[in-house]
Amino acid sequence: MIICKIKEEPTITIMRLIFTTIILCLFSMTVSSQDKCKCCTENHSAFDFWIGTWDVTNPDGTAAGKNIIDKIQDQCILRENWISAKGQYTGTSNNFYNSEKKQWEQIWIDNQGGSLHLKGNRVDNQMILQTDQAKNKDGKPFIHRVTWTLNKDGSVRQLWETITNETNITVAFDGLYKKVKEDVEERAPIIKEIELKQE
Repeated sequence: MIICKIKEEPTITIMRLIFTTIILCLFSMTVSSQDKCKCCTENHSAFDFWIGTWDVTNPDGTAAGKNIIDKIQDQCILRENWISAKGQYTGTSNNFYNSEKKQWEQIWIDNQGGSLHLKGNRVDNQMILQTDQAKNKDGKPFIHRVTWTLNKDGSVRQLWETITNETNITVAFDGLYKKVKEDVEERAPIIKEIELKQE
């Protein structure tokens, strides 16, 4: 019995080596990118339903303003840029998941010098954040509570309530968000207008 040994072509061997090297590199890059993304968890994505360019209306259907929500800092911050319908009131918030405290937080600052620090978490289709308890000018305890509700049609309702003595509720803002076409040409003038108002 004669066994013939077929010698493998050097070109085929080199091609296999190159292919194996490419596969290993791609796998390594994927694992590395996953390790680097510290804010790509389910908790960090809980508020992603708010991302977008939005037209916001009041309960009576009149225009309240525009809001642009995007993610920055390697997915770690949900940034809000708000401008009212008349352009006189603007504000920016940074929203983030605090891994140590296991809660969402928002820090809001507007062009009138107002600020809010909200804390909370998502419950079902709602993100519910509120301030720590403080006292108003009459010495009564109150909190601000803001609830974002994701509706079935993709719209979002933002309800801001001021609650005094745990029972007296005043609505500070009630807006319905509907997405507009998200492209660079449309977002650029809105962002520029916001930036000009904030200068």
